[in-house]
Amino acid sequence: EGQLVGSGGGLVQPGGSLRLSCAASGFTSKYYYMTWFRRAPCKGREWVSAISTGRSSTTYVDSVKGRFTISRDNAKNTLYLQMDSLKPEDTAVYYCARYRTRYYTDSSYDARDYDSWGQGTQVTVSS
Repeated sequence: EGQLVGSGGGLVQPGGSLRLSCAASGFTSKYYYMTWFRRAPCKGREWVSAISTGRSSTTYVDSVKGRFTISRDNAKNTLYLQMDSLKPEDTAVYYCARYRTRYYTDSSYDARDYDSWGQGTQVTVSS
């Protein structure tokens, strides 16, 4: 049920910024625990960030803390990932994903718990 469409990736120099968007359709994303994952070249999928329902509390993988900000615009039914101070090691395909049930109150880093995924948007950080 539902669809996610990711966008906003591109080529940026180290220290630059990008904002990724994830537009939801067919469901109301404000009621779901939403996450961003990424897959870097020659590496496995990595959980990056999550935003909860209700208070919209946020969590991040240590490597992006202080640089990335996850947020949601409920009126637009859209999830965002603001990425600042980008580093070459941030280069990856970024995917947004929806937890499989509404009102999830715990946390999950397991991709198997997510039932809807964006198509992925490429972020390349290079000078």
